[in-house]
Amino acid sequence: MILVVSFHAREVAERLDYSSLIDALEEGFRGDINIPSRHHHVLPAVGKRDATMLLMPAWNSNFVGLKTVVVEPENTKRGLPAVQANYQLMDRETGKLLAYIDGAELTARRTASASALASRYLSRPDARCLAMVGTGVLAPHLIRAHATQRTIDEVVIWGRDIDKAQQVVEKMMGSAYTVRAEAVLEKAVGSADIISCATLTTVPLIAGNWITPGQHLDLVGAFTPEMREVDDKVISVAEVYIDTEDVKHSVGEIKDPLECGIIGEEHILGTLADLAAGRVDRPRSSSSAVTLFKSAGTALEDLIAASLVYSRA
Repeated sequence: MILVVSFHAREVAERLDYSSLIDALEEGFRGDINIPSRHHHVLPAVGKRDATMLLMPAWNSNFVGLKTVVVEPENTKRGLPAVQANYQLMDRETGKLLAYIDGAELTARRTASASALASRYLSRPDARCLAMVGTGVLAPHLIRAHATQRTIDEVVIWGRDIDKAQQVVEKMMGSAYTVRAEAVLEKAVGSADIISCATLTTVPLIAGNWITPGQHLDLVGAFTPEMREVDDKVISVAEVYIDTEDVKHSVGEIKDPLECGIIGEEHILGTLADLAAGRVDRPRSSSSAVTLFKSAGTALEDLIAASLVYSRA
C-alpha cells in the first residue's frame, strides 16, 4: 500500500538545502521532463491590484506533479506571503497520490536555486557583493542560494520601506557575510556585482544608466506581461538568458522590447536548459560583459524539488 505523505514548510526546508537542489535542477534541466504550458488566470479585484492563479503541471518517467498558486499582492498588507501555493506529487505509473507538499516553501527554494544555478554560469567568479532588491519572502532565500555559488562577503538590501529592509537584515544576522540596508536604490545597484530582484512592480525600478561593466542581473519578480523590474536599456545592453522559451511571450521584461524592436530574437542567447546542457560555449563573453537572467518559473523546477523532498523522506 502506498501512503500519502504531507510535508509542511519546516520539513520541506530540512530536505531542500540549496546546494543539493541547485545540483538537482542542473541535472533536471538536462533531462527529459514534460512541461505543458501553465494555466494563467487573472482573479479580478475592485479597488486593488488583481490576484493571479497559476496551475503548473509536469511529469517524467517516475512522477506527475501539479502546483496550484495564487499570487495576491495585497497580502503584504495583511502580513502574509504574496505567494500561496500547494503541490501534489503522484506516481507516474498509477496516478496514485504520493504526497502533499507545502508549495510556498517549495517555490521559494526552487526559485532561488534556479537563480543561483544561472549565476553559476553567468556571474563573474570573483563576484563579492550582492544587492537584494525586494524585501519579501524570497529575499533571504535568494541571498543564501546565491552565496552557495560565489564568495559573497557583502549583501546590500533595498526595499521601498527601509524598515522592511532592516527586518531582512536582522533575519540574516549571523551569516558569513555582512548585511546592511540601503535607502537609495541607485547606490545599492551601483555597488553590486550581482543584483537580484524579487518584487511585484509594474514600473521598472532599475535604469540602464545605473549598470556598470561586469554586473550580473537576476530578475525574478515580474511574471506577467504587465510587470517589469528593469527598463529597456538594461535589456538592450545585457547578454540575456531566460529560464524557458515561454518568457519571450509571457513576461513584459522580454516581451515588450521584442515587440517594440528594441531587441531581436537573437539577443536572447539561451535558456537555463541550454546553459545546463553545455549548449552555450561561452555564457559570459568577457569579465566586463553585463549578463542578465530572467526567470518566470517553470513546473520543471517544482517537479525536481518535489521529487527531492519525497526521495529524502
